[in-house]
Amino acid sequence: MTKPVQNTGPNCWPGDLPVINPYLAVVLGVAAAAFSSIFTKLAQAPPTVIAFYRLGFTVLILTPVTLTTSRRELFSLSRRDVLIAGTAGLFLALHFAVWINSLNYTSIASSTVLVTMQPLFVISGGYIFFKERISSRGMAGAAMALLGSIIIGVNDFRIGGSALWGDFLAFSGAFFVAGYVLIGRSLRRRLSLFPYVFLVYGAAAVVLLLFSLFSHASLTSFPAMTWIWFLALAVVPTIFGHTVFNWALKYVKAAVVSVSILGESVGATVLAYFIFQQVPSILQLVGGLAIICGLYIFIKSTE
Repeated sequence: MTKPVQNTGPNCWPGDLPVINPYLAVVLGVAAAAFSSIFTKLAQAPPTVIAFYRLGFTVLILTPVTLTTSRRELFSLSRRDVLIAGTAGLFLALHFAVWINSLNYTSIASSTVLVTMQPLFVISGGYIFFKERISSRGMAGAAMALLGSIIIGVNDFRIGGSALWGDFLAFSGAFFVAGYVLIGRSLRRRLSLFPYVFLVYGAAAVVLLLFSLFSHASLTSFPAMTWIWFLALAVVPTIFGHTVFNWALKYVKAAVVSVSILGESVGATVLAYFIFQQVPSILQLVGGLAIICGLYIFIKSTE
């Protein structure tokens, strides 16, 4: 088993040390990320506004932690690193904008499945940019997990009309989140967690705010519960989901994080059953089992 390299240099914040197994952390992050589509569906606001408040509240929560633990590193970053982190934020903003909008046109299952097709891009990019090779066993596990995702959503793929547009938006979200993950894999090798996510989430929030203003979307006058869902999106799928993924990118291959996120569709389908009474079909149950087995094979092959 290959142990992750620990950076114990002067710029390494203790929270960047692998105090828990990074693979376990990724699994926990997936569980938190599964709530993303649920909270988004419950929030009564335009898509870009939901995404803006999700990232905006996240930045507000992380600001005191970042300034307390990483002020020196944050203000000593090169212009190049800030620009690259901002680009990751742009990709994240585009991902949220198109994916959240897709939920207005297609089902939670279809949207989640299509947006989690991002391993197709991440595995290719990881090999091209970082020479990260995946064993044949690992590729088989990834293929099984991807197949499971397709099986989960196959009943919801409807040709034509608004559903097709929603499916296209969700798949576009897969491309954008892949760029975000690959940039994170590059920067997290030399940046501590909080400075990195502070810049990325901050840039994403600014972009989403501009999108909202450009579309003349209202930023206020929402039901009280919608503000709670905004905060829930910041805490659960963002801080305990995306931020955990970004932490793990320092120690594991980008493909590990990317493929593991496929488990989000399983969690989202289960939650949709209890909250929205969207009963999973036999095919969706079979697909979920395939994802779990595929993820187990893939992660074990890369440890």
